[in-house]
Amino acid sequence: MARQTKKTNPNQTDLDSSWLEGPNALGLVTSRVEDAELVSARRSQFVQSAIKVFCRKGYHSATVKEIAQEAGVSPGLIYQYVNDKEEVLFLSIQLIVYTLKNGLPQAFHSTSNPLRRFYACFEAYCRVVDLHRDSSLLTYRETSSLSKPHRDFIKDMELETNEIIAIAVRECIQAEYFEKVNVELFVYHTIITAQAWALKYWRLAKITDLDEYIAVNARFLMSSVLTEKGREEFEKVLAG
Repeated sequence: MARQTKKTNPNQTDLDSSWLEGPNALGLVTSRVEDAELVSARRSQFVQSAIKVFCRKGYHSATVKEIAQEAGVSPGLIYQYVNDKEEVLFLSIQLIVYTLKNGLPQAFHSTSNPLRRFYACFEAYCRVVDLHRDSSLLTYRETSSLSKPHRDFIKDMELETNEIIAIAVRECIQAEYFEKVNVELFVYHTIITAQAWALKYWRLAKITDLDEYIAVNARFLMSSVLTEKGREEFEKVLAG
């Protein structure tokens, strides 16, 4: 089944600048520069460097000076585009949340079959996590370091992303492919399984690859809730 969907992540292109500009419009990130394209380009540069520094040293130990050195710019330049280090952390964590929020709808709408939709969403989630493993780890480690407005924004975006998977699950239940389950609980089980690829990559990468991880865990997840009708449909899906 894993071979039936594209292996390339739809998000493996240049980052959509709106994940950098959107928070500014909401007043969650400050900038002394008004040129939207320049703000997007600079913040993207800072964020990629910040993720490396935060993962290497931890958020609280890292400094804006070290982020600037990693990015090859001056600390003063960074302060033209953000107000403080916490805003840099917010943008760094928002990267993967925004990428998921925009990538999953594409996976969802790639098919009308409920079982395929669930699989496509799980696969897309895993591939985004793989593409942004450091950002995924940062999300787990440092979200609590964000201010409440920033945390709430991240949580809201996560819930919007979860709802896409929840719709696929509800469709499977309605089609009698899945047993009636606690949808939100099953969705969290699904996304935690996807996120585990980054959390335990140090070991998983030695015993499997991403394609096998997706295929095996999708089967584990779906088999736990498939009805008899669902199993029959699942076999058809596997057969192509």
